[in-house]
Formats: sequence, C-alpha cells, structure tokens
Amino acid sequence: MEQALLDFSQTTGIYAFMNSAWGWPVVESLHFMGLCLLMGTVGVFDLRMLGLGCGISYRELHRLVPFGVAGFILNVITGTMFLSSAPDQYLYNPAVQMKFLLMLVAGANMSLFYLTTSAAVKSTRPDAILGHRARTIAAVSLLCWCGVIICGRLITWFRPPYHWCFWC
Repeated sequence: MEQALLDFSQTTGIYAFMNSAWGWPVVESLHFMGLCLLMGTVGVFDLRMLGLGCGISYRELHRLVPFGVAGFILNVITGTMFLSSAPDQYLYNPAVQMKFLLMLVAGANMSLFYLTTSAAVKSTRPDAILGHRARTIAAVSLLCWCGVIICGRLITWFRPPYHWCFWC
C-alpha cells in the first residue's frame, strides 16, 4: 500500500510539490482553512443543537453546513496529499488510525442525523429545546470532530517505529 501511494504521489506531481520549499506549508495552511470551515459551521450547528445560542434558527444556521462540507472536501484533498507523499509516516501511525476511525464514526453519525432527525430539527422553533436523539447526535459529532483535531496534532508525537497499530 505504501508503494501504491508513493507511485500515485509521484505520478500526479504531489510528491514533487510537497517536497518543494512551499509545498508543505501551503498544503498545511489549506488543511487548516478547511478545518476552520468545517468546525466553524458543523461545530457551531452542533453547539446550537446542544442548546447554545437559543433563539438562533436551526433552519437558517443549517444553511451554513455546505461551507463545512467544502471544508471537509478541502481537508480530504490536502490530507491525501500528506498521506501519499509520506505514507510511511502516516499509515501505521496510531494517531492517524484513530483520526480515520473518528472520521468514520462522524460520517455514520451524520448519516444517522440526516436519515432520522434533520427534518425535525430544521422545523423546530428557535427557542425550543431539541429531543434527546438530536442532542446525542450533536454531542457525538462534536466529540468526534474535536477528537479528529486532537489526533491530527498528535500525529507528529508518534514517530516510527510504531509499537502497535489497528490493522498490523
């Protein structure tokens, strides 16, 4: 898998760009901007669902979620650039593995929200308190995304050789 990622990175020019003077800082800055978009919209919506900002319309606040989706897409692109240009530093890193697991849980949680609760939340009065399910979904989302950020910061803390990993 490492070689396939390196081949992809070299074939597409990602490897050369990431190893240039400006590659890593530019991609890291874009990754941070995507994170700000994601947490600035999805995180705020989750906090609203948990009861903060009473009086702010759920429907109007939900209109900002596409900016969070754009941030997530930007992070997937830049994260792929990090991963493919140095797979040996990422694939077996426990912090990266936990980050991926938390992103998977956040995605499943989001699917649950849109399948079960979204319509009811958007039609709830701005001063009303949401039900237990919606608040639980919001708490899980917020915890997952905060965990993703923490794991992202811990990536550099774990250095090879790794003593354990989820899929070794």
